Amino acid sequence: MSARNDATLEAAMRAAIAAGASTSRTLPNPRVGCVLLAADGTTIAVGAHQGAGQPHAEIEALAQAGEAARGATAVVTLEPCSHTGRTGPCTKALVEAGIARVVYAQADPTAEASGGAAVLAEAGVDVAGGLLADEASALNVEWTYAVTHGRPFVTWKYAATMDGLSAAPDGSSKWITSAEARRDVQVFRAEADAIMAGTGAVLADDPRLTVRDENDLPVPFDQQPLRVVVGETRIPSYYRVFDRTAPTLLVQSRDPDVVLAKLVENGIRHVWLEGGPRLAGGFWNAGYVDRVIGYIAPAMLGSGRAALEGEAATLADMRPIDITDLRRIGPDIRIIGTPGDAQREQIAKAADGGAGEDAS
Repeated sequence: MSARNDATLEAAMRAAIAAGASTSRTLPNPRVGCVLLAADGTTIAVGAHQGAGQPHAEIEALAQAGEAARGATAVVTLEPCSHTGRTGPCTKALVEAGIARVVYAQADPTAEASGGAAVLAEAGVDVAGGLLADEASALNVEWTYAVTHGRPFVTWKYAATMDGLSAAPDGSSKWITSAEARRDVQVFRAEADAIMAGTGAVLADDPRLTVRDENDLPVPFDQQPLRVVVGETRIPSYYRVFDRTAPTLLVQSRDPDVVLAKLVENGIRHVWLEGGPRLAGGFWNAGYVDRVIGYIAPAMLGSGRAALEGEAATLADMRPIDITDLRRIGPDIRIIGTPGDAQREQIAKAADGGAGEDAS
């Protein structure tokens, strides 16, 4: 492959990634973008999947291209599917349209839809995979995790003061962080297909657990996530979590395995966990928190409830967080990270008799 061809394909793949990223939430399906290139490298069409039941990105691009697709190269962020679900297999459509070459980024990790590359090759299509795979995979971190681990990806969001408290001694917790931080939360909520809270948080705050300020979101938004309320305590029917804004699922158990199994039954790939240190602690202790997003307000409470009810008894139980993003949102600080494995060696040593930071 010539250097010029390499550059053309990379530019097309980045355009396909941008197309996939520009869509609204597609869960339980992945975000996918597709660019069709003519023989001279010019772009014929750009397609993006819009959600379950809607045409896949390849089909969208083929419909735009019409007869111009014959002999073209399809550049796709995800290996074309070879199965029939709500829509037909993309491999068949690509072959019938006369596509000469398919270049894809991420291999499809699902058992039902993988194998598209082999199907295309058997039909005489030139196929290559892995181009900008890491960049394309970033489109679907949560979806990929869910389909390969058999459970939803869990993002835990919390808001706290600088001394780590998320509620005052009387249980009140509105509003610890700023309006800017609360608007920022809506963007993340819109990317999940379920928003979950415990019955205690629902009774205390009467939240709607919905995406608000939809018109201010950076991508189109047209479907509220499923609301999930977890716990045995009864919630009165007049609480806002039961309004008609979005569907609500009640799970009368706090066992994380039971809760996640219910979410799997409902086709959930990414759950946004907020509201309640007890519920968050249950998921944290079970090792089911995959991402942490914390909003830290420049304030102190001095006493109250911690953001997390965990089971740590010593420094050796502390889990590190790999920080992936750190920025100021209004007056608050937003920290995004992924939990690491149990204890770093130096912390374990400190727990065994080291002086520790406070003793210096």
